[in-house]
Amino acid sequence: MQGIGLNSLKKNPALIPLYVCVGAGAIGAVYYTLRLATRNPDVTWSRKNNPEPWQHYRDKQYKFYSPIRDYSKTESPAPKYEE
Repeated sequence: MQGIGLNSLKKNPALIPLYVCVGAGAIGAVYYTLRLATRNPDVTWSRKNNPEPWQHYRDKQYKFYSPIRDYSKTESPAPKYEE
């Protein structure tokens, strides 16, 4: 196929920005998927070490901006799940 090899990119340098944008988009998508898989409290990889991962975020700020500085002193709106 034309446009895939290095020789054809030398003949058509206008394709280089296309490859850069597609590559950056692919890297961004992979990064975001890995970030969601490792940082999201809904995902737990080790059930033995952290059986209730949502309780870790109980006293943390969820909003982008909030005038409240210390969430540990306020009542959390999250329900308490206990077995």
